[in-house]
Parts: sequence; structure tokens; C-alpha cells
Amino acid sequence: MSAPAESTGPVIALRGASVRRFTTDQVILDSVDWQVRHGEHWALLGANGAGKTSLLRLAGALAHPTTGTVEVLGKRLGSFDVRELRAHLGHVSGGQQVPLDATGHTVVLTGASGTVQPLWRTYDDATRELAHALLAELDCKELADRPFRVCSGGQRARLLIARALMPSPSLLLLDEPFNALDLPSREDLIDTMYQLAQNRPELATVTVTHHLEELSEATSHALLLREGRVQAAGDAGEVLTDAELTRCFGRPILVSRTHGRWQARSGR
Repeated sequence: MSAPAESTGPVIALRGASVRRFTTDQVILDSVDWQVRHGEHWALLGANGAGKTSLLRLAGALAHPTTGTVEVLGKRLGSFDVRELRAHLGHVSGGQQVPLDATGHTVVLTGASGTVQPLWRTYDDATRELAHALLAELDCKELADRPFRVCSGGQRARLLIARALMPSPSLLLLDEPFNALDLPSREDLIDTMYQLAQNRPELATVTVTHHLEELSEATSHALLLREGRVQAAGDAGEVLTDAELTRCFGRPILVSRTHGRWQARSGR
């Protein structure tokens, strides 16, 4: 299946996109304008309830805006069959359903069919070799025969990323991939994200996180959400500042950067 968009256009384009909860008329997202281009690596930050997950769902063609427009890979949501589009998108979330007894290789294979359970008859030799290649690229080939249930949090995260890469997506969306990881596992995953950016220069990524310390050196852009509105969006060095983060989170925050990595702490 060929990619649905030209590589020169934006991967994501939101114009005045709003989301309301019909039962309560609550505004979840309010007139969001945002563009992501190929090769950009975005961090999406904001307090709990700011609308981060809702924004990620729009970007992943999992939800439609109440008003405004959303284009993903050059296709406007609501004007085509989103099932074809989703084949070009990779999603990673800690809440993904994966058979706990499946081996690492099997977990990655299911990314080719987009299913929870493996569809063995659909996987040819080339598909199986691709799964092995992705395990090697994500530095976890030793997990090929290991049951998912005995893998550590960091190992599971890398397997899920490898799974998401099976269809060679143009866009990779990660919803808090570092959640509940210990320090070594977090750093291993950060290294993995950095190498992924180096190895796949056309791939765009959007990572939802609560902590600047979880951002790799490859992070190029950032978007700050506050109460459903975009407070700031653009070059990471211009957005991830004391002033912008203080305004976003409503308390004094000091930001520093060392060797390309960010840190944030209370300014009190």
C-alpha cells in the first residue's frame, strides 16, 4: 500500500480544531492550530486534563473534531475511510492489549496485521524477517523468544515500538511510553528514541510526557497545552523555557539543558 500523502506536505495539520463533550458541553480542545512535518520530533506537555490524549487521538485518526479540520498524511478526517490511513500510523501506549504469553517476536509480528492475536497465515517469510530486523534495530533481539509477561517495563516499551514500526509508518504517536519505568529502563528507552530518529530521518514522532527529563536529544519541537488551548508551539528551545512552563503549569518552574537533555524543577 502506498503512502497516502506526499513527503513534502505536513504529516499532521489541525486548523481551528475543537473537541466538545456532548453530554456536558465541556470544551476538551479549543481552536487548536498545529502542524507536524516529516522528520520532526514533538513533545506534547501539559497538566492532567489539559487535552493531551484528545489531541493525540485526533492526530492518530482515532477521533474527529467537533469543529475545525484535521488532516493526517494529507487526508482530511471525515472525507475518507480512516482504516486505510491507520495503516500508515504507529501507536504506542502502555494500555495496549498484548497477549502476555506471546513471545517478543510474535508481539512485533502482530503489528503487520494490526491485530491483538497473531494471524499466522498472513505472515510470510519477509514479514517474519522484518520483525527480527526491528528487534535488532530497537536493540532487543534477545527478547525474540521471551514471553511478554516476563519482560521488564522498558523491554515491553521497546517491543511495542518495534510492533508499531512493522507497517513502516510515516508517523509514530507515543502516549506516555515512559510511564512506570525505572531509571535504567527510562534511559535505555530514551537512547532508543534517539537512535530511531537517526536511523529514520523521514519519520515524525509525537510523544506525550509529563517530564522534560524523558525527552531525547532528538526532540526538535514542543507543544504546551493548558486547559485545552495551545499555549505555545514551535522549536523546542523556544518553547521549553522557564517562562512558558511556569505559565503552562501555574507554578514557578526552572528549566536547564545539558548535553541536549532538558531538566525541570520547581522554582520555589
